[in-house]
Amino acid sequence: MGKRPGSPVYDPNVNSATARHRTVRTSDGLELAVYEQGDPSATTVVLVHGYPDNHSVWDGVAEILTERYHVVRYDVRGCGDSEVPTTTAGYAMPQLAADLRSVIDATSPDEPVHLVAHDWGSIQSWAAVTDPAMRDRLRSYTSISGPSLDMAAVWLRATGKHPRAGLKQLLASYYILAFQLPRVPELAAKWGVLDKMVDYSANAGVPADRRRTARRPMKDLVNGLELYRANIRARLSRPEPQQATVPTQVIAPTLDAHVTVAMQTQAPAPYCTDLHWRTIDGNHWVVEEKPAEVAAAVVAFLDYAEGGTLPAELTR
Repeated sequence: MGKRPGSPVYDPNVNSATARHRTVRTSDGLELAVYEQGDPSATTVVLVHGYPDNHSVWDGVAEILTERYHVVRYDVRGCGDSEVPTTTAGYAMPQLAADLRSVIDATSPDEPVHLVAHDWGSIQSWAAVTDPAMRDRLRSYTSISGPSLDMAAVWLRATGKHPRAGLKQLLASYYILAFQLPRVPELAAKWGVLDKMVDYSANAGVPADRRRTARRPMKDLVNGLELYRANIRARLSRPEPQQATVPTQVIAPTLDAHVTVAMQTQAPAPYCTDLHWRTIDGNHWVVEEKPAEVAAAVVAFLDYAEGGTLPAELTR
């Protein structure tokens, strides 16, 4: 069990610069940058970032969780300080799941971990969560704004049962088709178009005096496009959803411009034996926008997964 001091708070002046840095070698020989905070003897929580981010997107959440847990983050391949695959195939889902396994085995070799993931970090984590070989390595899974591609494909094909919800999600996913094109998305990144897209999403619902300008590193913007090219067409055209048996929580931001609440909460339902969900009034980058609320939701669910009471605000 993790440590249990008083109510944790977020100090915005403390960030990933305080973390211990190491590297982990992947099964195909790349070096991933890994960051650890908190007591290594405490229960481990692994945080996985999405596109076009790196581990620092979790700064606020990590600082809060560190008061109770051993917190591990890493730069996904191609991002931050991690090495870059030489081919699109190097970003395929099985390899991403293997990377996660390598990080878990290196940072918590003897005990299973709680997994929390956002955006593409969540998408790739579903592949690990539904892998029978990973079941003894995971205590729980919290997914934020990133459904399983296989589960999402089945859900989208059933739009006759929920036509409005399906159409709303398709409209929100317009950019995914554009990201399949050669060179065009890279030019959009260099011209600042992708930064403007992130600005729009990250400031949805944010008061004017609190809005911020999002500027992701060009490396993260460009390399991460390969995630879409390596996985979208194959997974959506031939979905093979698998079962998730670990306690699973979906946190669905109500103002997410890219993934609807309906898809996030409905798509995984047929495939999870212990699924619960909640909404947070926030946008797609809620992990940056409201780190204290996200951390509180994570801690409450982790307590349940470790034998505590199910939080009343969760829906099954």
